[in-house]
Amino acid sequence: MGNSSDEIVFYTNPMSRGRIVRWMLEEVGQPYRAEVLSFGDSIKAPAYLAINPMGKVPAIVHRGVVVTEAAAICAYLADAFPQAGLAPANDDPLRGSYLRWLFFAAGPVEAAVSAKALGLLAPAERSGMVGYGSFEQVVDTLEQVATDARPWLLGEQFSAADVYVGSQILWGQMFKTLPERAAFAGYGQRLRERAAWQRATALDDALIPPRG
Repeated sequence: MGNSSDEIVFYTNPMSRGRIVRWMLEEVGQPYRAEVLSFGDSIKAPAYLAINPMGKVPAIVHRGVVVTEAAAICAYLADAFPQAGLAPANDDPLRGSYLRWLFFAAGPVEAAVSAKALGLLAPAERSGMVGYGSFEQVVDTLEQVATDARPWLLGEQFSAADVYVGSQILWGQMFKTLPERAAFAGYGQRLRERAAWQRATALDDALIPPRG
């Protein structure tokens, strides 16, 4: 790859949100080096905390820069490697929708799904204080964007937003943290048919120790 600083170093665990970034890296198609961390010592070791003080994965290091947060990594990689065609250009009107849905999934969707799973949703009378409003509002909005009327969130163009939003929907289906909707099922099926998703899933699944 030339200069070693150009190498993408990917810190992950196969049972984490690192699976999102693994899929994104497979879509990008650039070489990368995966450093698999355990949830025990290595993810909280000083060497990794120097990269991400949160002690969480995923993270990437590229050109001497650390990027954390799965949505940010997806957006970063799409812009760093425009030849992969995974983000609308700055002068493309679709850029606004692309950013909108990336941030919607990273903010309201992530917060609402986590809060519901933990039994910590805001009471209805305090819904105005939280970005997600209500869990039902978030799910209904997500259903509208993941419609079967078009293949991808931006229409015909697959993008990094599909990787990130799609991962949330695929997980929601698998772990039953999102209600069943026909639109989610159809969108999820299209995502699972992508070669990059299949490669990433196989790589991560192979790293999970068998249950004894």
